Amino acid sequence: MKGANSVKIIGRDLPTIERIASQVMEQMQQVRGITDLGIFHVLGQPNLNIKVDRDKAARYGLNTGDVNTVIQAALGGASATTLLEGDRQFGVVVRLPPDYRANLDVVGNVKVAVATPSGVNAYIPLRQLADISLDTGASYIYHEEGERYIPVKFSVRDRDLGGAVAEAQERIAQNVNLPSGYRLVWAGEFEDLENAKARLEVIVPVSLLLILVLLYGLFNSLRDSLMALAGIPFAAGGGVLALYLTGLNFSISAAVGFVSLFGVSVMNGILIMTYYNEVTASGLGTVEAMFHAASQRMRPMLMTALSACIGLLPAAVSTGIGSQVQRPLATVVVGGMFIGPIILLVVVPALQTLFLDHASRAATARSVPQGGQ
Repeated sequence: MKGANSVKIIGRDLPTIERIASQVMEQMQQVRGITDLGIFHVLGQPNLNIKVDRDKAARYGLNTGDVNTVIQAALGGASATTLLEGDRQFGVVVRLPPDYRANLDVVGNVKVAVATPSGVNAYIPLRQLADISLDTGASYIYHEEGERYIPVKFSVRDRDLGGAVAEAQERIAQNVNLPSGYRLVWAGEFEDLENAKARLEVIVPVSLLLILVLLYGLFNSLRDSLMALAGIPFAAGGGVLALYLTGLNFSISAAVGFVSLFGVSVMNGILIMTYYNEVTASGLGTVEAMFHAASQRMRPMLMTALSACIGLLPAAVSTGIGSQVQRPLATVVVGGMFIGPIILLVVVPALQTLFLDHASRAATARSVPQGGQ
């Protein structure tokens, strides 16, 4: 379809799906953000219908093939001979002049020859042998998987695609009655969005699980692995805040940016937890060890985040061609890399200290003999 999105009304009867398409378009016109609405009409082609009456034709000793041959030659044309011109040849087609096929009345006057016993042909007007009418038929019939449909194209501007389509679907469900055997299919960018969301619903959990497996292989401790993941919600929150402040809608490009933030946040968590374990091994307490680890790793973490923010800032503020794809991703990464490490250094060490100190006390209590208590 010549449109960013379309809703396809699928059914068998063309007038019915034309009527449903008009109702769907009327409802979509009332949805904020939906523009460029248009129906790809399939009706409107004038058709000359000539239906031979078998009984009337049989009275004159004619069959439908005889009458159809005359109609084809008179209106459509019949090949009379072949014209040779050097090494080229052309078929010569003859038919009645326009004055004898311009309207229904003159078409009805087309003469059909009937052989008589005397050997002289009699000519019967076509209207006495057939029913002639001018109807509106289909100029083009769209098919998909063997089913007829009519598309209604549309675009979405100044609003998120998912929200606009969800509102349109709700209005259509409430105000448009679909007969049995008819249904709507939403295609275009919205269909791509739904397919991408379905893939992300699988990819994101699998990515987090793989990250957790790698962390467990590094620390050999589920507790430390979960502590390294503690900064992910704060980095994601920075990306959400950046989208809100810039007025951008969530998209697949933004979702890819969030997945990227997961890896960066885990990297910062690994830096802190690795150094914390090293300092703890030297004999420092939980609070002192975490304070030392956070203070020592603060500079490399902030410099790494600042470098990434500066590098992606031009893409985050761009408005040229292609910015609708790269801008959401860059905005999410800039927001998450700017806010995430700061929160990671302020809040996450406190949370890690709380859980690590509690786990340390529990381990100490289990190691003390019963008599010592």
